[in-house]
Amino acid sequence: MNYIIDPHLHFFALSQGHYQWLKAESAPLWPDKFKLRQNFSEDALILNQGVELAGFVHIEAGYDNEQPWREIAWLESHCKLPFKAVAGIDLTLEEAVFIEHIKQLLQYQSVVGCRHILDDQAGELLAQECVQRNLAYLAEKQLSFELQMPLNHKPALDQLINILNDLPTLRLIINHAGWPPLETTTTDWQQWQASLSAMSQFEQCAIKCSGWEMTQRDYKTKWQQTVIKQCLVAFGHKRVMLAGNFPLILLTQDYAELWDQYLQLDSNLNLTSKQLTALTRTNAAYWYKLDG
Repeated sequence: MNYIIDPHLHFFALSQGHYQWLKAESAPLWPDKFKLRQNFSEDALILNQGVELAGFVHIEAGYDNEQPWREIAWLESHCKLPFKAVAGIDLTLEEAVFIEHIKQLLQYQSVVGCRHILDDQAGELLAQECVQRNLAYLAEKQLSFELQMPLNHKPALDQLINILNDLPTLRLIINHAGWPPLETTTTDWQQWQASLSAMSQFEQCAIKCSGWEMTQRDYKTKWQQTVIKQCLVAFGHKRVMLAGNFPLILLTQDYAELWDQYLQLDSNLNLTSKQLTALTRTNAAYWYKLDG
């Protein structure tokens, strides 16, 4: 039996949460977004025979951006499997309000980190003093930060490196492999590789490989494997995690199919059994405190 921990997935409760991003008129303006406009819970995490979900990490999904603890309360009231939660947070909040939000979140035992999607605004946001101060407070409270931004944007990366130098105790986890480019022979790809190398110098940083379908619905398996290999070259086998990004992965393929692909990487990337187990379970348990 292959026991896995999925360190990046989302559940939706449409009648209870807001989910502004799922509305047709809201970004991202994907023509197939309507397929996601339904309730998703643990019951939908179907895997093939021989694979069992031992736990997961729920990443905020826009349930209530103003009161992010409402999503955590909902999760803790209905999830049965072992799990941890990454809550939504607004890094631009005034200090007193930010601290109050964190205090509210810390009342829930599942919360281990926070996320503010930076993406194309990363450079502008990371330069703000309030953002830097609030990241320092996350570090003080031993909460990790989920980094979602394109790593090949050098000005933003330089800002981030300065912050990490100032905050050596801030645990930072890169989402979706830092948005690797599709073309592997371009200067953008080279910049992404260089950024991986720069980020890997910080021992408090790990990286999750997922979100393939968000880059391109019909992405090639060869590209996916090349990305994973480059992440392993930079970060080693103890700081890379494979993740599902459920339910968005359903825009491309079945959840079970993706995990079957991952579990074949031992032969495709010449990994040992122990290394594959690290990528699919033990690293997630360590980085998200699911191992105790």
